[in-house]
Amino acid sequence: MRKLNFSRADFIALAVFVGLGILFNTPAFAITAPTSGSFAYDVYDIAVNKILQGPIGFVGGVATIVYGAIVAARGQLLGGVAPMLAGAALLKSASIVQSLGAVI
Repeated sequence: MRKLNFSRADFIALAVFVGLGILFNTPAFAITAPTSGSFAYDVYDIAVNKILQGPIGFVGGVATIVYGAIVAARGQLLGGVAPMLAGAALLKSASIVQSLGAVI
């Protein structure tokens, strides 16, 4: 077995990195989807309801999955996985937006 050798500089760098992470952490606040008549509802309605959940989002998601499957079938498995995951995320984007609490 190999023994791990940490120098003093490595330990100090790790301690500084952890300290900065603790110092600059911020709480995450979820924002609910806007309701009709509220601020930025029109933008949310167009971006999420009409584009992502509409025919543009569906066709884009299916086309991306098909493209990823074609690339993976040609033997480039790593190059095909990313488009398939992106297409699946595009098809489920409305639920992802709601679960993250993001307002577009």
